[in-house]
Amino acid sequence: MADADLLIEEASAYLKPQDVEYVRDALAFSHTAHQGQKRQSGDPYISHPIAVARILTTLHLDVQAIIAALLHDVVEDTDVTAEQVANKFGKPVAELVDGLSKLDRIQFETREDAQAENFRKMLLAMARDVRVILIKLADRLHNMRTLESMSHVKCERIARETMEIFAPIANRLGLNDIYRELQDLSFKYLHPNRYAVLAKALKVARGNRREVLGKVLDAIRQRLADFHIQADVTGREKNIFSIYKKMQSKSLAFAEVLDIYGFRVLVNDFAACYVALGVLHGLYKPIPGKFKDYIAIPKVNGYQSLHTTLFGPFGTPIEIQIRTHEMHRIADAGVASHWLYKSGHASINDLHKKTHLWLQELLESLSQSSDSSEFLEHLKVDLFPDEVYVFTPKGRILSLPRGATAVDFAYSVHTDIGHHCIAVKVNHELAPLRTELKNGDRVEIVTAPHAKPNPAWLGYVTTSKARSHIRHFLKNMQSGESAQFGERLLNQALHTLGVKPQDIDEARWNKLLRDTSVKTRQDILADIGLGRRLNMVVARQLASIGETVPNETPATTAITIQGTEGMAVQFAKCCYPIPGDPIIGMLKSGQGLTVHTRDCPASHRGRGGEQWLDVVWGKDIHRPFDVGIKLLVSNQRGVLAKVAAAIAEAESNIENVSFANEGEHTALHFTLEVNNRLHLANIMRSLRKIPEVKRIIR
Repeated sequence: MADADLLIEEASAYLKPQDVEYVRDALAFSHTAHQGQKRQSGDPYISHPIAVARILTTLHLDVQAIIAALLHDVVEDTDVTAEQVANKFGKPVAELVDGLSKLDRIQFETREDAQAENFRKMLLAMARDVRVILIKLADRLHNMRTLESMSHVKCERIARETMEIFAPIANRLGLNDIYRELQDLSFKYLHPNRYAVLAKALKVARGNRREVLGKVLDAIRQRLADFHIQADVTGREKNIFSIYKKMQSKSLAFAEVLDIYGFRVLVNDFAACYVALGVLHGLYKPIPGKFKDYIAIPKVNGYQSLHTTLFGPFGTPIEIQIRTHEMHRIADAGVASHWLYKSGHASINDLHKKTHLWLQELLESLSQSSDSSEFLEHLKVDLFPDEVYVFTPKGRILSLPRGATAVDFAYSVHTDIGHHCIAVKVNHELAPLRTELKNGDRVEIVTAPHAKPNPAWLGYVTTSKARSHIRHFLKNMQSGESAQFGERLLNQALHTLGVKPQDIDEARWNKLLRDTSVKTRQDILADIGLGRRLNMVVARQLASIGETVPNETPATTAITIQGTEGMAVQFAKCCYPIPGDPIIGMLKSGQGLTVHTRDCPASHRGRGGEQWLDVVWGKDIHRPFDVGIKLLVSNQRGVLAKVAAAIAEAESNIENVSFANEGEHTALHFTLEVNNRLHLANIMRSLRKIPEVKRIIR
């Protein structure tokens, strides 16, 4: 039990004697509970919870967290109940253990569903108490250190999950050492050959460059001493995965990655950071564009430091980090510094608030995810490794993931601003909403009261908050529009059965809702509009409640399309139907109604999984429709300008245009906005007057 003795020794270094006794009790309790159990490696199972608790002692976590680490598997893997844990060690410990227990007793359809629900539970517990994730990260770290006893397939799955989710969480919480080790261990199991080659090359380089590093270290210390700056200077080696990432992103061989070593300068106060920076820039020349000030603008995980890269001796680039001792403590322990240094320091309290806010926002966006793949996508998107820092018009700094657009910015300010944004000014100039933001950009969102999210935004937003709010809005909007359309379909079916819609009273609806276990009438109507329920089936159910359905039914009436049904009615891109065309509707489950022209190849009746309906255009339709036309034109200069001018004169907009060579002619493919068939005929008449236009095909 050498590990158990080490745990007690490490806990005694910072816990009160009474708390150390509680740890001894928990150790004995866990040992009894796991008696006879073995790990995959053959080691006694108790070795795992002890190792997890020891990792937490390096973060100086409190006694409740250490006890929860020792007991984190007892409820899940033994006969011990949560009530027993609560009675013996208190409710806070029991809640921590519960937050760490998987949802093994619930049956899920897929591994992805189970994984998503486990993460959802963990994040909820983490929002209540961030110690849950600190224990979980320590648990994952020890599992990764002892992964070699698992099968290759399991190793790869666990390593991928660690790389995609757990390592970024550690980074987001500022646990730098745990983050780096999780990355390296994941890389080792995901790419064992690459890891082995790089580890060997790094070992060789370490010997070759020792002399140069010693000289640089001595020179930095001497230079700072000459200017009377008290500083601790240390050399450090980059982790293997970060070297690999640099080689991959910049297409470099290992020999070309020169800055595999860096130096850390720790000074006493804030002002000394900038003085030391100036002194070192006088010792070696700085490389332009390689300076970052994370003190003035800290990273989202609370990290603060000055980063600069200098031309060292023999042209070797030297990366230097300069920060205070206080900043270094936060850089090492991140959000755990809340327990490690209970000094009430402003930066630590601020970090804790930021972490809590991030968790709340993450949970808010994740709660709107309807399925497991969407949930995991949001989670991975939000655990971004890189940030850009942008300013609001009032000078507030916002941190966004690299690649974030103006729409992401709008949603990060407030959901309502995101929903109603119509334009953006970046650095006082109008820019498209899809503009990717850069460090230091000043961003101002222009809104309009009646604006609403555009489905196209989902193609370029990067934050989970923006993506989930857009999807949530569109789903609600689609549900409302589908319910309105579903009501029209239902009324049509009732008329077909000879039943007046106004004769279907509240009692019949309530009976149908009870029979079908659906909560509201709106849900049934939305299902009809989306093709999930057949209008005729629902009409028969309603009509048969309380009286007999008539046998003689009038002729079926066609559904009238007004063009204002929104997302409930789509117009097929294969045939581009416009008012005046004979049309037919295809109702497919989950997709609503799609309108085709009657001569469209896709509109042949009798396909499986679809319901074909008779539809007709309404009388007064005042909105533009897309239509596709193809022009064969002579290869002559200026022909495109003539065609575009003719289309504009016919009062139509060009939505899209593409070109293709067809022998001696060029094919111009246009997508135009037209009001109806008559409008299209006028446009085509104008185009035929152009001598270079040889043929027009719709």
